[in-house]
Amino acid sequence: MQIETLLYIIFSGIIALLLAGFQYYNKQKSMSKLNMLFLFLRFLTLFSILLLIVNPKLQQVTLTTEKPNLVLAIDNSSSIKFQNQDKKSKNLVSKLISDTELTKKFNIETYVFGNELKALDSLTFNEKQTNIDNAFSQLSQIYKSSIAPTILITDGNQTYGNDYEFIYNTFKQPIYSIILGDTIQYTDLKIQQLNVNKYAYLKNQFPVEAILVYNGDISVNTRFVVTSGNSVVFSENINFSKTNNSKVINFKLPTNAVGVHVYKARLEPLNNEKNITNNIKNFAVEVIDQKTKIALVSDMLHPDLGAFKKSIESNEHRSVSILNSTDILAQINDFQLVILYQPNSKFNKLIEILNAENRNRFTIIGTKTDLEFLNKINKSYAYEITNQTENYQAELNSSFAPFLIDDINFESFPPLNSPYGSSKFSIPFETLLNKTVNGNLKKDPLLATFESNGRREAVLFGEDVWQWRAKSYLNSKSFEGFDDFLGKLIQYVASNKRKSRLNVEFESFYNGNTSVVIKAEFFDKNYVFDSRETLNIKITDEVSKQSKTFPLILNNNNYQVDLSNLPPSDYSFTVSATNEKISSSGSFKILEYNVEQQFLNADVAKLKQLATNSGANWFFIANTDHLASNLLNDSRYVTIQKSHKKSLPLIDWKYLLIIIALSLSLEWFLRKYNGLI
Repeated sequence: MQIETLLYIIFSGIIALLLAGFQYYNKQKSMSKLNMLFLFLRFLTLFSILLLIVNPKLQQVTLTTEKPNLVLAIDNSSSIKFQNQDKKSKNLVSKLISDTELTKKFNIETYVFGNELKALDSLTFNEKQTNIDNAFSQLSQIYKSSIAPTILITDGNQTYGNDYEFIYNTFKQPIYSIILGDTIQYTDLKIQQLNVNKYAYLKNQFPVEAILVYNGDISVNTRFVVTSGNSVVFSENINFSKTNNSKVINFKLPTNAVGVHVYKARLEPLNNEKNITNNIKNFAVEVIDQKTKIALVSDMLHPDLGAFKKSIESNEHRSVSILNSTDILAQINDFQLVILYQPNSKFNKLIEILNAENRNRFTIIGTKTDLEFLNKINKSYAYEITNQTENYQAELNSSFAPFLIDDINFESFPPLNSPYGSSKFSIPFETLLNKTVNGNLKKDPLLATFESNGRREAVLFGEDVWQWRAKSYLNSKSFEGFDDFLGKLIQYVASNKRKSRLNVEFESFYNGNTSVVIKAEFFDKNYVFDSRETLNIKITDEVSKQSKTFPLILNNNNYQVDLSNLPPSDYSFTVSATNEKISSSGSFKILEYNVEQQFLNADVAKLKQLATNSGANWFFIANTDHLASNLLNDSRYVTIQKSHKKSLPLIDWKYLLIIIALSLSLEWFLRKYNGLI
């Protein structure tokens, strides 16, 4: 309490005593006991009122104890079961959770990981992928400011993600590695990797690269064979030795028919080979008749041009040529779509040709766009001319109907630089992205699409899209989200396909270790998304002829179903609406491949290094008897006592009001009783 406040309290006491004495003190030699009682009650009342006016703050200190956390991160991938380590893992987890000494010292929190980190519900060991780095990235956010030694129970075989060996640089907690799996080195042949494009072109050849690995001490001979159905399309004899233990095979395969073609690559196993699952890999290629050619037309240099080209060409089905407004005129018939980047008066001839031929286009408007020219030549929309610029951020319109779009966290993207003003459309249009300024939504599109007289167009009112692609990578460690978004927009604008009330999105084939998710959109007769409809999908296995029906679940602005549990095979499907006679059909393949069954041994070296570098110990699953004592005797893991100081104003202390009420009531009652009122 401050000295100034203390002086106010003393001064209040003196004033209260003087006022009470002024009323009840008399000049007789001695006061009666009754007067003294009245004086005290009046003093108490006045002093309490004055205290409320001063309103001193009282300090309340609360002491709490906080036990350190003990985090169990358990590998729930199928490689644990494949190596017969699932029971050992479950037994260790049960032992740690039920240890009374550990539970007394630590708050034990358990997680499982495969594709993602999750709180422990049950250990199933059926995850198709392992991403240890992602698990620790999430744990580092959860236990950023607390003591949380972590027990990592895994075989250390990560199937995708960043290398986890150096995760201790960001996860500032000791990591105790519990190593699951066999450490004996067996003789083994393995197809380490197959590199092949997703698309190939008819009457052509596509390249395949196979990386083959041998683990053993003696020289061996084998044969690498690629088959399509029952036909051998490529084969080569391979020799391995202890020193010459890897081979890179490059070859080409012909394409004679349009469609999805599945191939099986196989290394003939050795007589004493323990794991022959990793000797086989299936791959597929989709043969297409031609590539979609896109012209990106600009008379200026800008980073956006490279970003658009890189993003669009991430789909091997498309190629982009960057041309100026003059060179395009002689080649315009070679392209299925034209992108106009910041058009000016030099684009006049090109736009006249596009209008005459009623061709689709995608226009990007920026600070260097000649708006006066564009407004004059364009009949579908006009943009306000203010000769000023503004930075607009994006917000996804969840009601956008023309095609399925995922929210890739547009609101986190940097603003686009754009002419200040608003657009005015003379025809119906769909807003894909809205403009926002400082979080305030503007009733004006940042990205819009429209259809007129059988022609499709998109228009983006902003430049610096290259920053969006970069930010997308920072958000998700991949360009895939942004490239998929732009790819869908390009596919829509490049196509003249008639609008459908039921749109289904799927891949022609899926690898066995990836998620199989089919999405659909359903619109009412006014082409407004209808969330009231019930959609079902009937899946037929073309090999066994068995059929199953699954409901599609509503998820924001689309319906979807996860078919990842389907076994590898060829499938056909029909998505149908329950209330209306509308359906859409297609087919896809699931390739047989389990990445979790490609490993024979635990990655012992990496797990040991991780534990050592993080300041902890490592244990094999069979020798974990000293794990608990290690944790209990470590002086770093102690219970912390924390004090929480809380400042309470006296006016919030309700008992003071009770004291005032009681003292006044008692004084009045005694005065009344003694006939003084």
